[in-house]
Amino acid sequence: MEQIERISKMEERLNKVNEAIHELSTALEKYQSVRNDIQILNEYLGSKEWRSDLQADEDGLLLQNLNRGVLSEDGIWNTIEANRELLEKMNKFVNRHQKP
Repeated sequence: MEQIERISKMEERLNKVNEAIHELSTALEKYQSVRNDIQILNEYLGSKEWRSDLQADEDGLLLQNLNRGVLSEDGIWNTIEANRELLEKMNKFVNRHQKP
């Protein structure tokens, strides 16, 4: 019975690891597809265009139902900061798990 129990537990581990690898791979592909968008948002924040868009919003020239989260300095800044923290976390993970 011990052997069957061990094999069953190892099978569970194998399935769990494979699922996590698949999910992380999918998430990384998705993240890679928006890397350029992160750079564009970073350049937009504080630019002439951003200030002009913000002024138009403050002057009431934009549609009322227009989503305008990008006009909040905190909105873009928080996203850029979250991205920086994620990259730092991934670097630490990779460095910790590299073979010496």
